[in-house]
Amino acid sequence: MPDFAYVAKSVSGERSEGVIVAASRREALQQLRRKSLFPLTVTDATPAAKQLNLQLPWAGRVSKEAVADMCTQLADLLTNGVPLLEAISTLADATVQPRLQEALRSVHDKVAEGANLDDAMAIEGDVFSELTISMVRAGLEGAFLEEALERTAGFLKKQDELRAKIVGSLTYPIILAIVGSTITAGLIVFLVPKFQPFFDRLTQSGAGLPLVTVILLAISHGLMKYGWILAIGIAAAVFGARRGLASERGRTWFDRVKLKLPLFGQIFHDAAVSRLCRVLGTLLRNGVPLLKSLRISGESTGNSLLAQVVSASADNVTAGDSLSKPLSSSGLIPAQVMAMIRIAEESNTLDQVLVRIADRMDQRTERKLEVMVRMIEPLMLVLIGGMVMFVIVGVLLPVFDLNSSVG
Repeated sequence: MPDFAYVAKSVSGERSEGVIVAASRREALQQLRRKSLFPLTVTDATPAAKQLNLQLPWAGRVSKEAVADMCTQLADLLTNGVPLLEAISTLADATVQPRLQEALRSVHDKVAEGANLDDAMAIEGDVFSELTISMVRAGLEGAFLEEALERTAGFLKKQDELRAKIVGSLTYPIILAIVGSTITAGLIVFLVPKFQPFFDRLTQSGAGLPLVTVILLAISHGLMKYGWILAIGIAAAVFGARRGLASERGRTWFDRVKLKLPLFGQIFHDAAVSRLCRVLGTLLRNGVPLLKSLRISGESTGNSLLAQVVSASADNVTAGDSLSKPLSSSGLIPAQVMAMIRIAEESNTLDQVLVRIADRMDQRTERKLEVMVRMIEPLMLVLIGGMVMFVIVGVLLPVFDLNSSVG
């Protein structure tokens, strides 16, 4: 539990200071009142090291899987008749993630003070996405909170599973690339210089060096002499890229490039369209208004170009036109998907059709990932073997040439 430093006055007017342990600031105030103390100030006295740890980029992250499990457990508790406040408190005590526990305690305190559950969750926006908050709000308004929580959990788990499959499929090729590049760089920097005296004697004798060896020596000398400059340049490029991608113009440019990449571009495109369809369909199925659903789903696509198209669609709907018209003209939505959306609009089954579209696109993305990984793995092995062979040939070819000339 966190510590709170307080300054208070007693009934007799005597000033007192100290530290009190409580789950929240509200509980700390209640403890002081039970001691007949009138609090003047109550502030968080968490140690600086702990506060610093919470501010690290990775320290405050809560996975979608953890939020999905929380939604499922909260739905189960509410279905079995457990009061909302008690259910949130139980989950806060049971969770093992510090940031999620802190968020749940904050939600509990806000709800106890009279706030709605969705408003309390909105305060912890770094933990609970706008999708989760909107579905909880729709569940509260339509009196189907338990069902909304279960559907939210199902969506978050589905999204996390797809992300895990993409990461898992690319892990092995990435490891191969890193290991192969490291081995090749190590050979060039540490092995090749060992043969430098031999190469110098060959050059002085007039025998000369093969072109492969000359190129290899140039790369080796360049890495040894200017390697630190290269490292600084790479770090600066990464830093500049991060700064550039943080801007709206940079994100738009990067999203456009991603969609044009060979092999990967179609996967990125299908994943973004699938996410749009799943989020929009899930929100509509839970009673969230269409315009708000469009705004949330557009922000959830992970692609700024598609988000702009969805925003234009929202403007179109506001003007009384159909949803499918601007989506079709953008060229970002496949023709077969647009045909299904157009028919679903007319039959008023848009929510169901969108979720089915997302399921099919996810299956297609998984098949493409499997094929791509099967192609990338042998290509990476050939590339790594080629780099190592280049080093070996560059080192040994002068020896073979010398033996031939002596023979």
